Amino acid sequence: MASSQSSSSLGSSDRPASSRIEENQGKSVPHLESLIAHLVAAKRSLSSINHVWRANEIVTTARSAVEESVVVSARTGFLRRGLNNQLRLLYNVRAEVEEISHRGRADFSDILKDLDAADGRLRNTLDTLRDTIVHAAFRPEGEDPKSLHDFVDERGVEELHATLKSSIDRTNAAQAELDESNRAFDDELHSIKEALGQYRTAMKMASSRSSASSSSSSASTHSGMASLSALPGMLSSLEMHAQEMANLLESLVRHFDLCVTAVKHTEGGGAAARSITGDMPPVTVSGRNGLKFEEDINENLNAPLDPLTNSEYQEMVNVLVKDAAEAEDVVMEIQDRSGEMESVLENIIAQRDSLLSVSNATTDVFQHLSSLASTRLPGYIAKAHQFTRVWNEERDRISSGLAEFSDLGSLYECFLDAYDGLILEVSRRKHMRQRVEKVLRDTRQKLDQLFQEDVNAREAFRVEQGDYLPSDIWPGVSREPMRVDFLRISGGQLGGGAATEPVERDVDVDEDAAAGVAGPPPAAPADALNVGEVIPDIPRQAVEQALARLESRARITR
Repeated sequence: MASSQSSSSLGSSDRPASSRIEENQGKSVPHLESLIAHLVAAKRSLSSINHVWRANEIVTTARSAVEESVVVSARTGFLRRGLNNQLRLLYNVRAEVEEISHRGRADFSDILKDLDAADGRLRNTLDTLRDTIVHAAFRPEGEDPKSLHDFVDERGVEELHATLKSSIDRTNAAQAELDESNRAFDDELHSIKEALGQYRTAMKMASSRSSASSSSSSASTHSGMASLSALPGMLSSLEMHAQEMANLLESLVRHFDLCVTAVKHTEGGGAAARSITGDMPPVTVSGRNGLKFEEDINENLNAPLDPLTNSEYQEMVNVLVKDAAEAEDVVMEIQDRSGEMESVLENIIAQRDSLLSVSNATTDVFQHLSSLASTRLPGYIAKAHQFTRVWNEERDRISSGLAEFSDLGSLYECFLDAYDGLILEVSRRKHMRQRVEKVLRDTRQKLDQLFQEDVNAREAFRVEQGDYLPSDIWPGVSREPMRVDFLRISGGQLGGGAATEPVERDVDVDEDAAAGVAGPPPAAPADALNVGEVIPDIPRQAVEQALARLESRARITR
């Protein structure tokens, strides 16, 4: 390399004097002007010390950046692991809250459908009650027509509607509060997603910078975090460059010292060296040691001379001339190494800034999560629990109301069936009454026939034998046969109720007949059939309609 060649040449003054004399035999000694020119160039080259001092600053800055990167990377990795766990937990909580909302909304919707169906059936039944007019035969004469609905107290239905409406409103309010809470929760998640987007952007930038700074594929980790594996190598490279630059600068200083010594050992050169170098601008060095460096140069110019032999002087001049040709290359190499160090430092700073960016993004997400977990998340969870509690309470009330709807609907449907059954019962009783009356008529006819036969026989006996029998033997020989009298008795209450007193006789017993006076049997009263029970007169068409309605409802229930 150029650095190794220059160092070996510029450091040739360290070789034995005998070898230098052999190399320079036959060579002429340069003029004083040439030596002074080499001295001026050598002092000018000493300004490279700024690059060396800068190299020291670069190494210090890079070492600090690497240390900071290691700390930031460790802290970020720890936060990222905790962040992943918290994000997983947070999304699990959000999913559970959403599941509670979805399940409650689905249950509420299902029970509302059942409730609407039961309410619809009840309202249809009530409408049917309104449309069903009670037959006039069941009501007092002159009364305004009434429907079956007039016999229903609908206050229970209204109270049930009010209770269910209160439960539905409370459930809707709880659902609305939960939805609002979930929307706020989603806004929080959206904010966290935005922070995560910044985090991922920082990760991509860090990964790309890391990849650009390293030729290996291991420049970025699996998770996208910028790798620190390249930074130690960069720092070592900077330290190596700094050390090489220090060595090169040391060679330039030795070359300058050699130039000073050669000029001062040349006749008239001492004063000229002090004059020329004094007229040159001082070597400006940034840092606290810059003044000391200039003092060392001046001290070297004013130092007393050590005696030299001609051969030693010749050897010194030969080395000086050779090194002078390579001094400019050494200065260029120091500049190149300085530029490369600046580039490496820039890369290290970029890596550190990337890690800081990732760290800041991670901290931002973590702060979002911490703030959410400590302040607002308990409220979102509490809203879910509150909705669950309210829904459990109101679901029981609504289910109870649904059962009451079904019971009321069944009751009113049974009322309709009972009314139609009443019409059929009237028809059945009327038919039964007709059968009873037929039996009574047939029986009466047979009894009257038997009575007449008995009367005729008794009369024949009286005509044939009555004159011969004393009247005191049997006073009843001259009496008519007994008569059978049918009594119509009002029916008692079904299920064990006592019968009432007789209301009317079919036939009144004739007192003369009871006294033994013969006579024809008395006639039955004209309204005897209506005595004891009044059966409404329902037309046959109404009976047929009632039967059709019962059969229709029976088919629907099946």
